[in-house]
Amino acid sequence: MAKWTVFPHIGDYKFDAASVKKYWSRLHTGDAEPLPKARDVLQAWALFHSGEFQKAMEAGLKAGGAGITVANKAESIYATYLEKKEKARLDMFLEVARRAEAQALQDPQNANAYYWQAYALGRYSQGISVAKALAQGLGGKVKGALENTIKLQPKHADAHVALGAFHAEVIDKVGSLIGNMTYGAKKDTGLALFQQALQLNIESAITMIEYANAMIMLNGDKMMKEATRLYQLAASIKPLDAMERLDVEMAKAELEEG
Repeated sequence: MAKWTVFPHIGDYKFDAASVKKYWSRLHTGDAEPLPKARDVLQAWALFHSGEFQKAMEAGLKAGGAGITVANKAESIYATYLEKKEKARLDMFLEVARRAEAQALQDPQNANAYYWQAYALGRYSQGISVAKALAQGLGGKVKGALENTIKLQPKHADAHVALGAFHAEVIDKVGSLIGNMTYGAKKDTGLALFQQALQLNIESAITMIEYANAMIMLNGDKMMKEATRLYQLAASIKPLDAMERLDVEMAKAELEEG
């Protein structure tokens, strides 16, 4: 396996099994992952929260069981933010999607098995173009997996965000009428999902960023002021771990570009 790009703020967030356990509820408000009992899985999470994404993936795969979720999250977050080569990014998302699909078959009550399948396919779709992904039938897969996630875990804030983004992106690409008739995508449903996500996870920078993006997609430039306010809020959040740092840095980048 090729060596992954190092998280640029390595050493800023130092977690071990004990500190992950202590901050679990705050660290996992977004994905509603249950606190693992196995120490090796907790240790894999410690690597993830510290920004050691490749080591976290390898430790998660080695641990198996609940460790597969660590591996899927580590590879997905790394591919989203740090992998520079487009082909490698897309390959990683497909790898996560296949692994998560197998995990869901083995453990059908595992909400995050469906979530990481949807997340990876959603990011892959953005990479190849949403229009092309819809033509390949990936839209229905993403939507179905996210609805499964929320059905199994109604407080899964990140799934609300991803499903809200699905509604917004479909409407942005094919319009309200075809979006609704073909994919069940609705503007009001999408915005409501983001509002629910913020209620579930009020300190989430990525929720604010995705909500801002969706507002512009669905309502155009008239929402730019509100979207900018959300980017500013996201940029002002104090990150607790490596993933949150990447989210906050993304918000800052959006503001600089704007």
